[in-house]
Amino acid sequence: MQTTSTVDPAEIAKFEAMAAEWWNPAGKFKPLHMLNPCRLDYITAQIAAEFGRDLSAQAPFEGLSLLDIGCGGGLLCEPMARLGAEVVGADAAARNIPVAQLHAEQSGLAIDYRHTTAEALAAAGEAFDVVLNMEVIEHVADPPAYLAACHALTRTGGLMICSTLNRNAKSYLMAIIGAEQIMRWLPRGTHEWSKFITPDELYALLRGAGFDPVDRKGMVFNPLGWSWHLSARDLSVNYVTASVRR
Repeated sequence: MQTTSTVDPAEIAKFEAMAAEWWNPAGKFKPLHMLNPCRLDYITAQIAAEFGRDLSAQAPFEGLSLLDIGCGGGLLCEPMARLGAEVVGADAAARNIPVAQLHAEQSGLAIDYRHTTAEALAAAGEAFDVVLNMEVIEHVADPPAYLAACHALTRTGGLMICSTLNRNAKSYLMAIIGAEQIMRWLPRGTHEWSKFITPDELYALLRGAGFDPVDRKGMVFNPLGWSWHLSARDLSVNYVTASVRR
């Protein structure tokens, strides 16, 4: 197992600069706050299906260990902890961790936040039932090596959920021109279009890393309703996948 980090220092610096904004729904992470209900619908449905859990139960994910790689301020960690999972949140940007820790403490939630990388966790022999890998892979220096670390972090038969951005003219228009330059939802340069990954490319990377993809959906923004929804057909910009570790 290699332990070299796939972290891109320039990418980490971008998110370090925005750390204090994580829990401001009108701030620099407004797009994630808007997207979060859609992401949570997908994540909870996939975990429930894979592990036979009843989402109407009081703590449906009790007994499951979950790692959120690139956890940021904890926008996904907190709802997962409320659903009963034992949650570790990891981020390579040091400034995100105290923000996440403080908010969890204020919310009365016990979440294990760590300033570390996927590679370091894998090298330490850690493994989880569920790994969340959301909007991270398009920011790493070496996607195959990064997914190899994610594979090591997922228990055999465990579930990894991975979301990213498709690479095409529409995604450039929406994510770069629209979100960064026109709407100014994100600072310019947050994304590099050349690092975006098509669904077929991601499936090939996942299979090469030892995962069996079982599902993929698009996450589609509706400008009229100012909301996001899941789509089985439209994966043209944001999309999310579920894979089981072999």
